[in-house]
Amino acid sequence: MDDDLSARLSARSPEQSPEESPERSPEESSAHPSGQPSAQRLVARLREGLPPEALLTDPQVTASYATDMASFCAAGTPAAVVLPRTVEQVRHVMRTATALRVPVVPQGARTGLSGAANASDGCIVLSLVKMDRILEISAVDRIAVVEPGVVNAVLSRAVAEQGLYYPPDPSSWEQCTIGGNIGTASGGLCCVKYGVTAEYVLGLDVVLADGRLLRTGRRTAKGVAGYDLTRLFVGSEGSLGVVVGAVLALRPAPPRQLALAAEFPSVAAACEAVCAVMEAGLAPSLLELMDRTTVRAVNALGRMGLPESTEALLLAAFDTPDAPDGLAAVGRLCTAAGATAVVPAEDEAESELLLQARRMSLTALEALRPATMIDDVCVPRSRLAEMLAGTAAVAREYGLLIGVCAHAGDGNTHPVVCFDPADEDEARRARESFDAIMALGLELGGTITGEHGVGVLKKEWLARELGPVGLEMQRNVKRAFDPLGLLNPGKLF
Repeated sequence: MDDDLSARLSARSPEQSPEESPERSPEESSAHPSGQPSAQRLVARLREGLPPEALLTDPQVTASYATDMASFCAAGTPAAVVLPRTVEQVRHVMRTATALRVPVVPQGARTGLSGAANASDGCIVLSLVKMDRILEISAVDRIAVVEPGVVNAVLSRAVAEQGLYYPPDPSSWEQCTIGGNIGTASGGLCCVKYGVTAEYVLGLDVVLADGRLLRTGRRTAKGVAGYDLTRLFVGSEGSLGVVVGAVLALRPAPPRQLALAAEFPSVAAACEAVCAVMEAGLAPSLLELMDRTTVRAVNALGRMGLPESTEALLLAAFDTPDAPDGLAAVGRLCTAAGATAVVPAEDEAESELLLQARRMSLTALEALRPATMIDDVCVPRSRLAEMLAGTAAVAREYGLLIGVCAHAGDGNTHPVVCFDPADEDEARRARESFDAIMALGLELGGTITGEHGVGVLKKEWLARELGPVGLEMQRNVKRAFDPLGLLNPGKLF
């Protein structure tokens, strides 16, 4: 690796409630001639159950809540934004929405990348960020009970103080909320060992479209009573109900990670090393890949001292007492696969710098061009090399800069298409290349999204992946929970 990892990274520069649906007067139940009630009528009804500071109606303010971080995703103009602090306030919003037939778009921190939190015309944006309390942390039961607006990193640090660990760690963990993580079934860097958000959601409190409160799941270590409605809500992108509370599973805190960086002369060689690590039965806590474009972007943004001569950089880490042994085994496998340099971090601080470099990848790629489209295609590990080779071919075909960072250990790739939206031809090529990458993923036996969700961006691709029967059954589920189609309309399908 360049100058021994650039002089060691530059010297470390309950069940459903019995309440009935709210009764509605004929006037309330009838739609406005335009299909929507007047904004004044809607706002007046919302004010009846909300404190003044919870309701935003200034168009210049509400417009700032119209989109998440996705490109090429249509968004409408919200009629109002509500920032509730209590479950009862959320229930009031949903009762009002049902009575007046107004769509509701639940939102978290809007760090999503699929348009799942984008507003629709005339909707109520229901932002849950003010419901940000950690209600309980139990070391005995190994659970945390939280509201949806709790930021992932805040929860992670709070449980760490009690010797516990909440594994899901999306790259946006300093901003993203637990409710948003649940809505999109988020993943992160640790998925290769610990899995995604769905593995840690034991139970949920959900406000349904008509305002009733549903409690799913459990707080016990085991439980198989009835259908698993909890898992159904995870990844539903706010289309089935509004999550207002969650019981999350925790683990004992592991030792701090130790990492290594391995430099490869080709992406194919790095992917060969990934397969060798998994086939050997090793259990790294992290196994990440950055291609040459990504490495250079990270260096340009953060001056991280990563080796720019590399075609692919593989980062591996272990969080076990015998971490040095695990890293040594990975190092041998990387060398056998053709690595030109393998540099273990000397200590926890240097390991953390390597992980910071990986977390910086998307931000660094975004700095290369005015806009990006971030793909989220997951393929079987055995097809990872084909996926990355195919992505490189797409970049050449469309004449675009496409960097790839990947959760290589679980086959989840993030090709990032960098482009200028002001250039109509380049923007067209960007969208076409994005679709070509998704098509490639399906051809390789993969899925169109491993952790970012479907939202607006991938609606038509979801239909292709599910097939007609699967799509019909999913729509039936949607109708069962939301018969009026008010929750996050226009998303998923």
